[in-house]
Amino acid sequence: MSEHTDGGQPDTVSRRDGTDRASSSETGDGQSVTDSVSEENRDGQHSRTTCPECHGRLRRADDDVDAVCDDCGLVVSDATLDTNIKLYTPNGAGGQDSRVGPSSTNLLHDKGLSTMIGWQDTDAKGNALSGERRQQMRRLRRWDERFRRRSSADRNLMHALGEINRMASALGVPDSTRETAGVIYRRALADGLVTGRAVESVATAALYAASRMDGVPRSIDEVSTVSRVEQIRVERAYRHVSRELGLEIAPTDPRSFIGRIASDVECTDATEREARRLAGIAVENGVHSGKHPVGIAAGALYAAAKQCDESLRQADIARAADVSEMTIRNRYPEILAATDTEDE
Repeated sequence: MSEHTDGGQPDTVSRRDGTDRASSSETGDGQSVTDSVSEENRDGQHSRTTCPECHGRLRRADDDVDAVCDDCGLVVSDATLDTNIKLYTPNGAGGQDSRVGPSSTNLLHDKGLSTMIGWQDTDAKGNALSGERRQQMRRLRRWDERFRRRSSADRNLMHALGEINRMASALGVPDSTRETAGVIYRRALADGLVTGRAVESVATAALYAASRMDGVPRSIDEVSTVSRVEQIRVERAYRHVSRELGLEIAPTDPRSFIGRIASDVECTDATEREARRLAGIAVENGVHSGKHPVGIAAGALYAAAKQCDESLRQADIARAADVSEMTIRNRYPEILAATDTEDE
């Protein structure tokens, strides 16, 4: 802190460059501390988080009006603090303000906005912590975990979103569809649709609904395979959630499954193109109404193989499509009949 001299000279504060200047609290022109802060802000020499006395960091006091310097304890009244986040670049190339940190996501129960204490027992420089400091960090991690899941809704979301991530990873579902599934589950939880049902069944139903809404070809059988509950419970949860939330889900296009099935059986490109054409004709004529879309896709691929003189076994297509051979034998004559009708 500055000291008064016997000659009545104003207080001086040593700058970091070795020069002295008069204290802003008793300057010759009668400037106040607040005016000094504002003037320095306009000049661009110091940010509004800088103490006018020692250039230390200013922090808000409890009354949210005054700011207090961390180094010298000076109280600055009515000082507007600059809380903008600046992007740090080691080479100094970034001159514009930018937000840093990950964006919010619906795949975390708190949307990724809360703090998280790392598990490493090292400081910012990589040095090992002392035994006392490690015990303190373990206590902080424990309390941080308790605060992050302090309510039943938080614990429910953590479990459900973890299940959605696990199943989506097993099925290869893109991140955008996972986000949609997270939004659907949050809406179901807010509307009380999870009460009386297993969390896993509603989470699986949300993932299946999201895959249909985003046009990602995943059947109810595939989604139920990676779920922890039976398929019948998933189907019931899906019907309930889609009805109560009013989800606008279009019927699944059988053509969206042809590419995956054709890749598994390793058919030619000509057969795959013909299968897509036959499936499109079947959809236009309403053959797919009330039938499993995967069965239509498998039947169209088998019918295309017969027309292209390619040897594909019904058993191989049924195994790749996860349907029975009887389904293929029932579907492909209907598809060929719709094609004949279209040609006439």
